[in-house]
Amino acid sequence: MSPKLITVILLVISNVFMTFAWYGHLRLQQAGVGRDWPLFAVILLSWGIALLEYCFMVPANRVGFTGNGGPFSLMQLKVLQEVITLTVFTVIAMVCFQGEHLRWNHLAAFLCLVAAVWFVFLPTGK
Repeated sequence: MSPKLITVILLVISNVFMTFAWYGHLRLQQAGVGRDWPLFAVILLSWGIALLEYCFMVPANRVGFTGNGGPFSLMQLKVLQEVITLTVFTVIAMVCFQGEHLRWNHLAAFLCLVAAVWFVFLPTGK
């Protein structure tokens, strides 16, 4: 498997965990689970999930970074990661949070992000 594909797959997995670490407790509250949990318990749960995020994010960055022989510059890795983050978040929000809706301005923002990816991957002629 190519380093590009490995990097993208690891970033997707990492962002699934990240989305649940950051927003999963809100879904649990909606479902009536954890509503009465103290804030420190919610933070500990989120940190536990975030640890799994880091278990995929750190290898993704190490494999993908040109300084380690990977295919992506630091800027490319970051922009790629942000687009993956928002894509994963949107899918999870649409599936898990039924009250959320994708609107035209969200789509316009995603198009801007796609443009950002295009710009960051343009050859610079260096």
